[in-house]
Amino acid sequence: MIMGFSIALIILSLLMMMLVLMHKGKGGGLSDMFGGGMQSSVGGSSVAERNLDRITIVVGLLWFVVIVVLGLLMKLD
Repeated sequence: MIMGFSIALIILSLLMMMLVLMHKGKGGGLSDMFGGGMQSSVGGSSVAERNLDRITIVVGLLWFVVIVVLGLLMKLD
């Protein structure tokens, strides 16, 4: 059980890093290195950006839940 949650935590952590780096930067951030510094002239966010935000929030919540469950399992062990 602990091994499964540990593997899930590693996968979610890597996915979270990838998703955060994919976000459009507001200037001066790490995402500027990957082309995130390009400003678009269109006001508002596109559907793809909103979906990326939603996916990032869901992965972040899952990441948090896995950490809490893993901590509880390790405390019981």
